[in-house]
Amino acid sequence: MCPHKKTPLRTIKSCIPHLKESTPVIHAFRFTPLFVALAATMPLHAQADEAEGFVEGAHLDVLSRNYYLNRNQLQRGNHDNREWGQGFIGKFESGFTQGTVGFGLDAHAMLGLKLDGGGGTAGSSILPYHYKYDGELGKAPDSFSNAGAAIKLKAFDTVLRAGDLFLTNPVIAGGETRMLPQTFRGVSLTNNSIDGLQLEGGQASFTKLYNQSGHKRIGATYGNLPDDRESRHLNWAGAAWAPVEGFTSSLYAAELKDVWNQYYLDLDYTWQLADGVSLNPGLHYYHTQDTGDALLGSIDNNTYSLHLALGVGNHTVTAVYQRVNGNTPFDYITLGDSVYLDNSQMYSDFNGPGERSWKLKYAYDFAGVGMPGLTTAVSYSRGKLDLSKVDPASAGYSNWYSADGDNARHWERDMDLAYVFQQGSLKDLSVLLRWASHRGSQGYAQVDNNVDEYRVIVEYPLNVF
Repeated sequence: MCPHKKTPLRTIKSCIPHLKESTPVIHAFRFTPLFVALAATMPLHAQADEAEGFVEGAHLDVLSRNYYLNRNQLQRGNHDNREWGQGFIGKFESGFTQGTVGFGLDAHAMLGLKLDGGGGTAGSSILPYHYKYDGELGKAPDSFSNAGAAIKLKAFDTVLRAGDLFLTNPVIAGGETRMLPQTFRGVSLTNNSIDGLQLEGGQASFTKLYNQSGHKRIGATYGNLPDDRESRHLNWAGAAWAPVEGFTSSLYAAELKDVWNQYYLDLDYTWQLADGVSLNPGLHYYHTQDTGDALLGSIDNNTYSLHLALGVGNHTVTAVYQRVNGNTPFDYITLGDSVYLDNSQMYSDFNGPGERSWKLKYAYDFAGVGMPGLTTAVSYSRGKLDLSKVDPASAGYSNWYSADGDNARHWERDMDLAYVFQQGSLKDLSVLLRWASHRGSQGYAQVDNNVDEYRVIVEYPLNVF
């Protein structure tokens, strides 16, 4: 139950990705029926919009991200994984050439530098890792890097991209939780012809993890695929709809080849009760079902979370209930952020088999006392799950089985303190301090560690042109 989600000023997960890395491979894209069907339904305007031009519409942004993570694993005798690194992420996006069909190019380059991460303290997942002959983690390399590009075509309000992609949606979202982001190699299609409605779809076969330079086949975060089998690709299609102010919804479907079909629905509405007073109910729902060769075994999982947030002035209080119905954990794409559940926390996702969990969160914006840019949030989550119902012969999730895990419990406390400089030479520089403490019962120990975790993240965005 380790990894996730979102940029450093959003939720962050943690996990050591013990995964094999492969050398970069360029894969021939195959347009599956799911992808073709989505493309066929995308509406087109009668006339193309005026393109900005390849050069005129281009921009280059560089993000500097300094990242320190200290994970104290109490079950290993207060063993600390401490790593500190400096990352640089450069993104170039061109405009589109003139004409009915416009052509463009997106490119990126990433560099990670080790500032600290010696033998015995490495392995927090900020930096690449390797194992010594005795099985212990060795020192991380002094640097690692990656570069990629995607060509893009625009016709009317539809954009096709092929190559290395930054993806963010409920069924395939790249991890932004470490020093460098995760990317995917594939093809995507988006359409924005109708105001308030975005349609998208695509296929991805490989992913570059956030602490690696090379690519590996796309897979699952928690499930163990057979040594001699991999999923070939993930197909997805979906729609995000915001018909009126305050209301948003989305509907997505995805197929991880020979592993699962996954469906997602969310509904969210912010109701303004009075000036400065709002009520925000919301629902996130996933259904996951095995498909094809069922490389991870039998899966029939329904997972949902409900939240209710009350905002009064600069104060927000949120209550969450989350439920996993099934004898497997709720699973998602390899160490990504495609876990759009309200109780996915800094350390645990509270996504175990049959798990019920609750969360209470308080957030405050110090703009209310004349300190704009300073925010804080504290939360407490608690979960109960039944590991005794997991199939011990399962092809992919047998490691979750515990004979005495019928009453497994765990909890997590999280606290964030963030400041974004509002003016002067440091304008837009952000500093984020994060702390999490996670504890589990004896029946839960095989799933997650008891940890205290600290993070310091300093970011500075620069627009070159």
